This record gives sequence, C-alpha cells and structure tokens, in this order.
Amino acid sequence: GIAVGTRYGMKNQTAINEFILLGFSYGLQVQILLYLVFLVTYTITITENAIIIFVVKRNHHLRKPMYYFLGNLSFLEIWYISVTLPRLLFGFWSHSMTISFSSCMTQLYFFISLMCTECVLLAVMAYDRYLAVCHPLRYPAIMTHKLCFQLSILSWAGGFSISLVKVSFISRLTFCGPQVINHFFCDISPVLNLSCTDMSLAETVDFALALVILLVPLLIIFFSYCCILSTILYMPSAQGRRKAFSTCTSHFTVVTIFFSATLFMYARPRRIHPFNLNKIVSVFYAVFTPALNPLIYCLRNKEVKDILRKMIGKS
Repeated sequence: GIAVGTRYGMKNQTAINEFILLGFSYGLQVQILLYLVFLVTYTITITENAIIIFVVKRNHHLRKPMYYFLGNLSFLEIWYISVTLPRLLFGFWSHSMTISFSSCMTQLYFFISLMCTECVLLAVMAYDRYLAVCHPLRYPAIMTHKLCFQLSILSWAGGFSISLVKVSFISRLTFCGPQVINHFFCDISPVLNLSCTDMSLAETVDFALALVILLVPLLIIFFSYCCILSTILYMPSAQGRRKAFSTCTSHFTVVTIFFSATLFMYARPRRIHPFNLNKIVSVFYAVFTPALNPLIYCLRNKEVKDILRKMIGKS
C-alpha cells in the first residue's frame, strides 16, 4: 500500500523544467580562489591545444599519422573543457547556477560524446603506435592518409552516436525535484538520481554502453601495448629500444590518467557513487586532464619540442 501510494504521489508531482547546479558551495574567499584557478586553467588549456593544432598544421615535418591524431585530440580537448568550464565560471561571477532542462541535456550530450570520442581516439592512437613499432616497414603502406581520416571519423561518429543513445533514455525520464544537482555540471549520475520515475532501464543502458565504450578501447590499447613491449624487448640495440619507448610513453601516460578517472566514474552502478568524491574526480578529468595532455605530449616529444624552440627563436 505504501509503495503504491508513493508511486501515485510521484505521478502527481509537477515535473521540473530547470535545475540548480550546486557547484562548489564554499566561502567567498575560496570561491574567488577557485574562480581564478579555473579561469587560468581554461585559458592555458585553450592556448596549449591551439598551439599544438597550429604547429601540426603548419609544419611539414609533423605531417605524420601520430601528429594527425594528436591534432584531433587537441581539437577535442578544446571543446571538451568548453562544455563545462565557461558555464561554471559564469556561475561564479553571476552567482546564478540555474540551468534549463534542455540546456542540461545538451551539456550532458556533448560532454559524454566528447568523452566517448576520446576513448576511441586513444585506442586508435595505440593502434597507430603498434603499427609503427611492430610493423615499421609496412607502416607507411597501412597507415595511409585515407585510413587516418577514416579512423578519426570512426572515433567522432562512434562517440557521438553512443552518447545519443545514452542521453535519449535519460531525457525521457520525469524529474520532479528536488531541483538541486550536487555537481558543477550536468553529469549522468547526479541527474539520474533526481528522477522520480523508474530509471532502471536508463541506468542499465547507460551502464552497458559505458562498459562497451570503455572496455573495447581498453582491450585494443592493452593488446597494442603487449605487442609493443614484446617487440621492444627483442630489439637488438639500446638506442632503438629508447626511441621506441619515447614514441609510446606520452600516449601511455595520457591513457593511464584518462581511463583511471573514467573507469572510476562511469563503469560502476550509479547508486554507490559518493557525490562529493564525484566532484573532486570530475574536476581532475574534466578540467585538469585537458590541460595536462598537451604538456605530457610536448615535454616528452623531441620533435615537437625542437619545432617549438625554432618557432620561438624565429619570433
């Protein structure tokens, strides 16, 4: 009787059409500090990634598959951080953290799309490194401009398609309140927990697709690096081993950071998520990782460093 009455009560509640993003509810001084940190991080991220795209496009020495995919990743990172941070910065400035239902679903769609795209793109980059290290003689014939383009399209189309399925199921739910999302952007778990209708189907679809988009690329990456490691260990010269390692370490570092955070956040059932911990982890992978990735790639890549030094020297 109680369960029936509760369901009946839920149906009679008014569906809400806007949410309040709780963000970071600290004192004024902490909020000002966070605003400055996020503003500086956003500016640095856009600048770093724009420089990488410019350098890759302008320099004929970098017209290689590895740098083509790196340019794709930099382009993705610019949009990835732009989906969440500008609204958060505006919220700090205006003290208004309300977001309409349609804007929330749009933000959720693009954030998840870009995250899924990055999963596939990192797997594509691992496959590229596998071919370069394990099949160097056949590499130019296999990794053609046409294949590079097809693999990048596959990454973007796959990420945006999977996200469309996820968000279509979530957007059909009814949200009756409370209106407060305990997060600084519209993410899956805090949004799902505001639903007052049965969300088991949406939750199952989301969890299943999260496993697919995370585990399939991870398996490709794992297989690629097993083959790479095996090939490197059998190389006769120490110089050859060092060169092969140097072309892979930056990508492997980015993969480790990205997948550690995303597996923690998205490959678990929703109800066991502690929300404040969610926010801390989300800041790391949604804000700081896009700023770290260009530094990881550039600081560990001799070609990019040499070209940047020449460009700075000329200017």
